[in-house]
This record gives sequence, C-alpha cells and structure tokens, in this order.
Amino acid sequence: MANPVDKRAEAIENVDDLPALQGRWMICAMLFVATTINYVDRQVLSILKPILHGQVINLHPLFAGWPSIETTINVTDREYGYILAAFQIAYALGVVFAGRLVDRLGCRGGYPLVTGLWSLAAMSHALVRSVSGFGIARFFLGLGESGNFPAAIKATAEWFPPKERALATGIFNSGAGVGAIVAPLVVPWVALHFGWRASFLVTGIFSIIWIVWWSISYRKPQQSMDWTRGSVVVAPGAREFAWYRLLGYRQAWAFMVGKFMTDAVWWFFLFWLPQYFNSRFGLDLTHIGPPLVAVYVVSTIGSVCGGWLPKGYTRLGMDLKKARLAAMLTCACCVLPVATVGSLNSVWLAVGLLSLAAAAHQGWSANIFTTASDMFPSEHVGTVVSFGQVAGALGGAIFQPIAGNILQRAKELHTQSGFVPLFIYSGCAYLIAWLLLRALAPGLKRAELTTH
Repeated sequence: MANPVDKRAEAIENVDDLPALQGRWMICAMLFVATTINYVDRQVLSILKPILHGQVINLHPLFAGWPSIETTINVTDREYGYILAAFQIAYALGVVFAGRLVDRLGCRGGYPLVTGLWSLAAMSHALVRSVSGFGIARFFLGLGESGNFPAAIKATAEWFPPKERALATGIFNSGAGVGAIVAPLVVPWVALHFGWRASFLVTGIFSIIWIVWWSISYRKPQQSMDWTRGSVVVAPGAREFAWYRLLGYRQAWAFMVGKFMTDAVWWFFLFWLPQYFNSRFGLDLTHIGPPLVAVYVVSTIGSVCGGWLPKGYTRLGMDLKKARLAAMLTCACCVLPVATVGSLNSVWLAVGLLSLAAAAHQGWSANIFTTASDMFPSEHVGTVVSFGQVAGALGGAIFQPIAGNILQRAKELHTQSGFVPLFIYSGCAYLIAWLLLRALAPGLKRAELTTH
C-alpha cells in the first residue's frame, strides 16, 4: 500500500499541465497591495516637483519644539533628471542582488526585507534640505524598490499555473496604476494642508501593516496545503545552476532587451507627466490631479485586460506562447499614437492618448514579465526577472538625464517643443522591442538548462 505522504508532491513532466492551487488569489491580492504602496512611494517626488522648482522652502518643524530650518531648494529639470538617474542606477544595482536574495531567502523572508528598506528610504525624503539630499534619498529608495517585482514574479510562479500567470501578473501589476492614482489624490492634499515633507510619511504605516500581513500569511504551496485533502502536483525542481550562466541563454537576453527598451518609457510617464501637464497646459498642484488620475485609472484597466488577452487569443486557436506574443504586439501597436502627444494643444486629447499608451504598457508589462516564467523554471525566475529589471533601470537611467537636459534646454530657449522627441521615442519603443524579443527568442521556447 502506497504511503499517503508520497502523494504530497507528485512531479509531472509538462509544467503547462500544473493545476490551479487553492489560496492563490489571496497571494495575488497581497502582491497587488505591495505594488500599490511601491508606486505611491515613487510618485510623491514627481507630483511635488513643480513646487520644488525655483522656490525658497521654509522647513518648519515636523513636531512642536523642533528647530525650524530655512533653505532654498531649486530643482531644475536638469537636476531632476539627475535625481531620477540616481534612483534608477540604485534600482539597477539593487536588482542585481534582489533577485538572488529572494531566490535564497524565499518570498516569505525576502519580500518584507526589501519592502522595509524602500519604506524607510521614502520617509527619509522628509528630512531633505538640498537637491543632493533628494539624490541620496532617491538612491536608497531605488535600492529597496528593486526587490518588488523579482519577489512578486517568483511568488506568482510558485502559486499559479502557466496559463494563469499573465492574468495574475496583470492583476498585481495593476497596483502600479492604482498607486499612481492614489498618489495625485493624496499627495497634493497632504502637501497643501501639512507641508510637502508630510507627503513622504503617509505610506509608512501601510508598509508596516503589509509586512506583518505577508509574514503571517505567506507560505510556499507545499507548506500551506491541507495534505489530508489529497495530493498536490508541483513542477519538478531545477538542478543546481550558477546564476551567471543564465546570461548565456538567448531567452534571458530577449527578456532584458524588451525591458531595456520599454521600461524607460514607463518611468518617463511616472516621473515627467506632472511636469508635462504643468509646463504644457499650466496645471498647478491643485489642478493636476484629475488628468493624472484619468491616465492611471485607464492604465489599471489595461493591466488586467492585457493579462487576460493571451487567454482570449487561445480561444481563437493559438497555443499559449503564440497568444502571448500576439497580446504583446497588440499592446505595442496601441502605444504608437502617443508619439503625437508632445505637440498637442488639447489637454484632454493628450490625456486620452496617454491613457491608451499607459494601459497598453501595463498590458505589455504583464505579458513580458510572464515570458520569464514561460522560458525558465520557477527556481530561476527571480534571477531572470532581476536581469530584466537591471536592463530596464539602466534604460531609465540613460533616458531620464537625457529628458532633463532636453527639457531644460527647451526652457532656456523659451520653447515648448522639449517633450516632442521624448514622446516620439515612447511611441516607437514597444514595437521595436517586440521585434527584437521575437528575434532573440523565437516562439518563447523554454530554455534547456544544462549543468555542464
């Protein structure tokens, strides 16, 4: 008679046949909340940037009895570009270690660690007295935030079967849009009533609650299932494999190139849209909220719909990986019209095209993240995703100072054409990335890892 314990983890050969696990959508909900907090933290500075340009700031004490400080903070477009570069260089450096950290400690231990680091860094912005101070605070924010997506993608790979991963990724990735919605609703109100420094402190309590929630609730599927109800089918474990050897596979480079080309555009939207609406249409801190909220509401819908899109294509007879590529091509085509936004004179037409582009990016992001788990076993997904995050952050670190210098130069020449070339690149980047990804990894074929 077979030992019932032997049923606990029956391996199967084809990972595409993995069944769905109970409790997986609660995991997805926790990932969604973490991503929302992550994006609120990174959005605060971009929303406050218009009031930090060319103004004398009187730093009144946070608490009664503390000394007041008077200083001048003049964040020009050029300096803002360099501050963003500090964030993204740190993000790239952090991701190098974050993927390995999460793979070694597991999602339960590694995820709260990186969340705590980025939350402390976000709150430290409240103590800044100079432009260089923002650069330092932003650097440590990038180090912490670099761990969010490697951990989230790894958790998704552990809990979700391949056919559901894009949808699950789309749902938790929609937290990026929700965070970008919450930030322009909350930050201006807090800044106007309690001062700009208080805006950097509001998310700290939510981060603490989330860390406790995750630490108590998250387990690997094998550790959390009720074994008395039967057997659990899991993917076969990967062999020992040096992480750097993953760079020898075209599939890893396909993922990295796709992220390098397109992440810079998303960072550009996140960090520069408040400046765009302020300089192009004269929207100040009290009026900038509705356009930003509109863009990111639609982007949230795009994330979920983009995650569902491969399933829709499979109903037309495509296999899963062809459907994934078709979904990404659809998203790439939807971004193209944003190339015209730099020269528009209608704020709400601009909002409409930006909304479409942001939604398409989120759909693209849900699917390109899932290609990592399509092409590599779950034990290495965190590392591969970290490679892509490094590439994406480096793309942003190159793009943001270029954007800052272009916009500063346009301001010095008293022209509003600075955003034109930036949006042209944004519109074309996804289609180019799709072509390169397909050339490097035809059909998203699964990597055959060898130990020799």
